[in-house]
Amino acid sequence: MQRALAEIALIALAAGALGCWVVLYEFSYAAESLAHSIFPGLVIATLAGIPLLLGAAPAIALAALAIALAGRVPGVGRDVAVAVVVTTMFGLGVLLALSPESPPGIEGLLFGDILGPSDADLLSAAALALLVAAALALLHGRLLATGFDRAAARSFGLAPAAVDAALLLLLSAAIVVAVQGLGNLLVVAVFVGPAAAARRLTDRVLPMFAIATAIGLLAGLAGLYLSYYAGTAGGASIALAIVAAYLLALAVAPVLGRGGSGARIG
Repeated sequence: MQRALAEIALIALAAGALGCWVVLYEFSYAAESLAHSIFPGLVIATLAGIPLLLGAAPAIALAALAIALAGRVPGVGRDVAVAVVVTTMFGLGVLLALSPESPPGIEGLLFGDILGPSDADLLSAAALALLVAAALALLHGRLLATGFDRAAARSFGLAPAAVDAALLLLLSAAIVVAVQGLGNLLVVAVFVGPAAAARRLTDRVLPMFAIATAIGLLAGLAGLYLSYYAGTAGGASIALAIVAAYLLALAVAPVLGRGGSGARIG
């Protein structure tokens, strides 16, 4: 439990601010898509007996390339390209997972093993938290300017497409690390749920970061205690706690005079 608390705390620290940009840039579907697209890489890494990171990284790069190429096909929009590629990648992962060579317990890739982090997992989560903090500090001005007004950002010499790409690359790296603890199906919850709840409670970006991080930490703690006392799966319990936090934020928002759409970029 102590190691699980350390793992979820580090992931929550990384996912708090990063998840806010994901929500503000309306990249929630992209986050889910990226999470599902790495499933075949996770299965191949498990079958080969190599670290999950070595399988997830090339899988997510391949998915990004495939989405970019599919989106260039005449008559195929970005959403359609994302749906086709992600469905294909996830289906391939399922086929590999159901092969006779699959080891017992491979379903853990779908739901994670937050209660059994290794030293390498904790080090990866700590490195992720530092990477996200440093990258977002460097990109903060660019993210603000681009998110507030993409047309005006170009007049300041910024490239919105490059800013989007940087955010998605950072999100991809975060998912690759966090998926080891929360699983392929549940990892997106920690990057979207706390930020979505925080967006209902404040209209300023920096307070939104702090609230999202706090919600992630508290939901992780609540989920682990629920798992311990109720005997439920750790990752699923954390995801359930995050959903409960979002529903609570929906109920509290009108009381705080926050009945609108939530935070603005600025």
